[in-house]
Amino acid sequence: MHTSDFDFDLPPELIAQSPVQIRHESRLLHLGPAAQLSDRHFIDLPALLRAGDLLVANDTRVIKARLLGHKLSSGGRIEALIERVAGSNEALAQLRASKAFRDGARLAFDAPEYAGWVGSRVQTGLTQVFAQVVSREGEFYRLRFDEPVLAVLDRIGQVPLPPYITAKPADAIEPGNVRHDDQVRYQTVYANYPGSVAAPTAGLHFDEAVFAALDARGIERCFVTLHVGAGTFKPVRDEDLSKHKMHFEQYEVSDTTAIAVNAAKAAGRRVIAVGTTSARTLESAADENGQLHAGRAQTDLFITPGYRFKVVDALVTNFHLPRSTLLMLVSALAGVAPIRQAYAHAIAHRYRFFSYGDAMFIEPPQTMRAKGA
Repeated sequence: MHTSDFDFDLPPELIAQSPVQIRHESRLLHLGPAAQLSDRHFIDLPALLRAGDLLVANDTRVIKARLLGHKLSSGGRIEALIERVAGSNEALAQLRASKAFRDGARLAFDAPEYAGWVGSRVQTGLTQVFAQVVSREGEFYRLRFDEPVLAVLDRIGQVPLPPYITAKPADAIEPGNVRHDDQVRYQTVYANYPGSVAAPTAGLHFDEAVFAALDARGIERCFVTLHVGAGTFKPVRDEDLSKHKMHFEQYEVSDTTAIAVNAAKAAGRRVIAVGTTSARTLESAADENGQLHAGRAQTDLFITPGYRFKVVDALVTNFHLPRSTLLMLVSALAGVAPIRQAYAHAIAHRYRFFSYGDAMFIEPPQTMRAKGA
């Protein structure tokens, strides 16, 4: 298959710019095992599941990974997007500026209300943090901060909204497109371990009302952790899918989760991934027999049609970008033709797309899981 096989025309007005008022009020498109489609709302998800199903969600927490500031040598403005925390005081980051960065360059990052200022001014320890460029590592720079990275981000960082969210409400924090509401809504209610630069968006629809309904139906849940990197927004540029390389992302599977998943599989109960990040973690941490192993590792698993899923039986997910690796993953699970049909239906029925958009529940045919797409 080719990248162009996963292209489609999306009316720009269907790209959600903000979340629905109540998380579970988002719409839910159910793609059943016979490729049947039904229009629902997310609060209906528990009714579509079976007692004994095991939901596996990603409990990563989005960090305020966007930093604004300037070069100390020239005063030129810079922007950093932290890709990965690589130690107490070090991080890998994408850097933007008018000129390249040299090893050893000193950078100053500012609190949002000061980030548009350059030149001489009185600074306090609360409004400015310094860092040094240590080295270039591929498309990233290794930065060494004068303070612990997570503390810096918590104090002066901004939530790095996806590039397709361009709306800028009146309460935006200047400069930049960060809204007060996003500090809460661009985060799952069960987010726990900080490290992601983007939210595992399928989980954004869950709230206490959904959890209560799941509990009432005897549907279990557990968690994995995968820290989403900036590569999640990287387009597939080569027409030949075999030439695309995924970024490595860190994940962890606990002993508790490994035991729960393996018990479910042994009993013939379904394992349902909440989001593509959870799906990639489960598939990366499983052996060829589908046995899930606890531990911490990195994955660059690229799932395309033809892949045989070892653990994941069904998937809760959002609607994905054209030509994206995520669209290829859901096509691998459900089949290319059913996903094309579902997306055409979603566009015709005005579903909202991408991070703040609506959701899908995908139940693939058994033949897909047995033989691969």
